[in-house]
Amino acid sequence: MAEPKETVHGGDIYRNPSVTDYSVNSNPLGVPEAVRKSVQESADRIMYYPDVRCDRLRESISDFERIEKEKILCGNGAAELFFAVVMAVRPKKALVTAPAFSEYERALGTVGAEVQYYRLKEEQDFRIQEDILEQITEDTDMIFLCNPNNPTGQTTEKELLIRVMNRCNKCGTILVLDECFIEFLEEPERYECRGYLTQYPNVVIIKAFTKIFCMPGVRLGYALCENAALRKRMRAMLQPWNVSVTAQEAGVAALVDCEAYLKRTREYIKKEKFWMTERMRKLGLNVWGSEANYIFFKGKAGLYEKALKSGLLIRDCSNYEGLTEGHYRIAIRSEEENERLITWLEKL
Repeated sequence: MAEPKETVHGGDIYRNPSVTDYSVNSNPLGVPEAVRKSVQESADRIMYYPDVRCDRLRESISDFERIEKEKILCGNGAAELFFAVVMAVRPKKALVTAPAFSEYERALGTVGAEVQYYRLKEEQDFRIQEDILEQITEDTDMIFLCNPNNPTGQTTEKELLIRVMNRCNKCGTILVLDECFIEFLEEPERYECRGYLTQYPNVVIIKAFTKIFCMPGVRLGYALCENAALRKRMRAMLQPWNVSVTAQEAGVAALVDCEAYLKRTREYIKKEKFWMTERMRKLGLNVWGSEANYIFFKGKAGLYEKALKSGLLIRDCSNYEGLTEGHYRIAIRSEEENERLITWLEKL
């Protein structure tokens, strides 16, 4: 078996202290005050084990997602659940898009799965096309799709996703649908697929509190799945007490009356992304129409190093399968920080 690729992610402020971090796509509005308060207050309960069933948390998620509590499985971030579903199914062959979040392939590597790629093309704006259906066969045990995609920010229309779900159903393929960034979309209901879980029990939707509620340090994600047998196998792959007291309390607090926070988030992202994109395009940068809370673009090689010297940490995407040197991703941050980044680009 080949040596696993080195895992590279954004957010490495520990080896790059005193930088402004544009490499992690967390909510620029910051941590909701209710979440901050719940984390502080949870310190009084850390002498106890967390609820192994995450009952209160799953009840909150159930209300938010409008789905039965029993169909929810909580994890230590979305990444743990990617690994759990892979270990539960143990696929021999799997399909992932290129580019895509590296943890899909890393999880598949733990069971020695053969990974095949559906390559997103620059000339098609890195969007999934109908020909993906041709790559889903009876030999395909699992497929990972991210909507909106990371790192490109492009969405896949629900009509095509339904065709993918149909194809997976016919082929006996497990579809893992990553919706971790879906709440950033202007109209998330146009794309979300939880309403199809009963019809397609081979689909697992995975989401996280990480980015939308700006709490990556807490580690909290969840899976939605109709298939009781698959949920049971996934749960068996998780260690007990995998979701801490602090994470459970933070999750419950985040979902209390969260709609106003989500509405402000979407309005702010739309406004800031529009003017940033326009100014970047005037500089001659090739900017794709990301629909998430980050901007994916192509610039000159060496931009990452130049940015770092100026105290700016951006995401060099050249290590993504299917991308090359010169592809970058930047998060949308505060107005002042966004202005600083654009001004820096204009001075190059």
